[in-house]
Amino acid sequence: MSDTRIYLPRRRYATALILSFLIVLAQAFPGFAAGQLVDFLDKVQPSELFQGAERFGEPSGEPPIVPVLRGDDVLGYAYLNSDFTSSIGYSGKPIHIVVGIDAQGVIRGFKLVDHKEPIVLIGIPEEKVVASMNAMIGKDMGRVASGAERPPQVDIVSGATVTVLVMGDSVARSAVQLIRSNRLDAQATPVAAAVSEVRKLDLAKTETSDWQTLLGDGSIRSLRLTVGEVSDAFRQAGEMIAAGKPETRHPEDRFIDLYLAPVSVPAIGRTLLGDAAYDRLAERLKPGQAAILVAGDGAYSFKGSGYVRGGIFDRIELLQDGQGLRFRDRDHTRIPALAADGAPRLREIALYVVPTEFAFDVLRPFELQMLVQRSAEGRDKSVLTYNLGYTLPDAYVTIESPPPAPAPAAALAASPMPPAGGLLTDQQIAEGQPLWLRMWDMNRIKIGVTAIGLLVLTGIFFFQDWLVKRPVMFAWIRRGFLLFTLVWLGWYANAQLSVVNVLTFVNSLITGFNWEFFLSAPLIFILWAAVAAALLFWGRGPFCGWLCPFGALQELTNNIAQWLKVPQIRLPWGLHERLWPIKYIIFLGLFGLSLYSVALAEVFAEVEPFKTAIILKFAREWPFVIFALTVLSVGLFIERFYCRYLCPLGAALAIPGRIRMFEWLKRWPECGSPCQRCAKECPVQSIHPEGQINVNECIYCMHCQELYHDDHRCPHMIQVRLKREKFMALSTPASRGEAPAKTVVTHKGAPIEKADPHVDHPAPSTN
Repeated sequence: MSDTRIYLPRRRYATALILSFLIVLAQAFPGFAAGQLVDFLDKVQPSELFQGAERFGEPSGEPPIVPVLRGDDVLGYAYLNSDFTSSIGYSGKPIHIVVGIDAQGVIRGFKLVDHKEPIVLIGIPEEKVVASMNAMIGKDMGRVASGAERPPQVDIVSGATVTVLVMGDSVARSAVQLIRSNRLDAQATPVAAAVSEVRKLDLAKTETSDWQTLLGDGSIRSLRLTVGEVSDAFRQAGEMIAAGKPETRHPEDRFIDLYLAPVSVPAIGRTLLGDAAYDRLAERLKPGQAAILVAGDGAYSFKGSGYVRGGIFDRIELLQDGQGLRFRDRDHTRIPALAADGAPRLREIALYVVPTEFAFDVLRPFELQMLVQRSAEGRDKSVLTYNLGYTLPDAYVTIESPPPAPAPAAALAASPMPPAGGLLTDQQIAEGQPLWLRMWDMNRIKIGVTAIGLLVLTGIFFFQDWLVKRPVMFAWIRRGFLLFTLVWLGWYANAQLSVVNVLTFVNSLITGFNWEFFLSAPLIFILWAAVAAALLFWGRGPFCGWLCPFGALQELTNNIAQWLKVPQIRLPWGLHERLWPIKYIIFLGLFGLSLYSVALAEVFAEVEPFKTAIILKFAREWPFVIFALTVLSVGLFIERFYCRYLCPLGAALAIPGRIRMFEWLKRWPECGSPCQRCAKECPVQSIHPEGQINVNECIYCMHCQELYHDDHRCPHMIQVRLKREKFMALSTPASRGEAPAKTVVTHKGAPIEKADPHVDHPAPSTN
């Protein structure tokens, strides 16, 4: 029997491969080119950026900007987003957008001039992705740069989330950086004016009142909408499908009564929460920290269900000074009822503590923005926003004289200065965090569930000997994990790895490596890290056999087909051996094509039906759907047909998988000569007739390991069992023809013979 062991002869091969990788990586950080704006200007007409524009002027500065002219009049400037900030998209390549901005900092137009996004090249129309950016046009980015407004939010396009977020984020960041560099003609409006008085919260005012009093003096602000009013708003916005899908049948029904109040203000908090609940809240709050109460009643929920799935309340957002905050479940406390006299019974009451990292001042005006969503065409949603403004009444405020103004030198030292070159870093612009950090924060629940799934899979592999000895339990564990991979990782989280990721990674090593792209998709990054580690231990099997959603879909549908008695086809070994190299040929073709053009390689990478079946859930043009269904249909008769013969990703993983350091799959000397049972029962025919396992083709289903330990199916184990049973039979006294063993005991000094209780004896005589 062969135990788990290290493959020592392969160490030199693995070391050479790793050294080669490090050499390539060391050369993969060339400096970025200076400005690339001039390279893309010939793809843009001036009138596409500014209405009535006739020509471009001469570029100036670094990064360059170009005046946009009508006659001799300067209408504004054109710049390239990727010259000012990172715009790495899903492909790992920058998304280049030429933006037109006027001297006042208002975006007048933009054009997507170059990208390598596979989700846009094939699958989602480029026009739809570009249209998601329309909220940027007409936006005064000067107010965003000064903090007076929050950055504009782009519309999310299902299936292209990362691409759309990167486009919107890069345009907003680049505009803010350009404005703050003072390279536009208009001078920025001072962010803060001279302060004539200092307002402070009056903590001595603690007397309580009642609901009507708070509502009447503005301590509580409300927004009231009917279903008909919301439907009319959708209709005026041109969203006719959404307008025709009201929440109730009667337009006069209450859509929502929304209430807002800052309960960290003592008098308001004690009235609405009661003395005991307010005291508990006050102990929880840090100095200067605020809390607000949001309540609602009607057909629409301001909470939604996003906080259950992802821990975030995605229907409301707290806005102040151009910055926005979406509350998370850790900030939330459910309130069963209001303590104020005369308060109505409301369906939803929530207490939100404002995190300390969000600069919030209850004394300054703020807003609660509510997103109203209705289903539109297909899986799309139409969204309207309603803002409920709030200003704390003067009754809760004390006014003091301002402190003396600081000396000009001190004020200058305290003001944020741009770094060399006149540009602020990404951390200093309006959003405050790089996009990839926000993506990780937004996906914390998904990241946690994925990490737990990977830990479970690791446990399955490390304790495989114990599990495969219990084949019924192991079969249910495997089917359950495949269902988790398909439904949660694939259809819900869209965490389907692709050969495009491999091509992108290799190309990034050659042309300019940037971690931001790989980090912008957290689940994809985590899965690739897990797959890379698994290659050293088990080869390609952990991904292909357990973590690939499309592979799970094939196996589960084939299991159903076998349950329905669909006949299974087993290809002759000679034909099978000549078919499995096809996937390596496909991968090498895509790899070679990517060295010429990554975009072209991504088009041909549609040989993978992953995007159709998993990412877009078959919502694509009919040729792609037919191809995916054909592959799955063949898989009903030939288990994992696509994995075995066509998958370029499996081929890409098999190549580095040869450096694995351990051999976990055990074999007997009789395997292959003469026994052929494992070879005949392997679901993907990865066992040669000679008995050895081809790890390049193995999906690590562990069926051969079940047979290895089964003393009723494995010929070797059957012989071991028979020998054991024969030995046990020969070792008993009766089998040797000996008299039953007796034990001598005494009873009152007289010896008594006692027979062995394990041997049958005749009953004693009664005479």
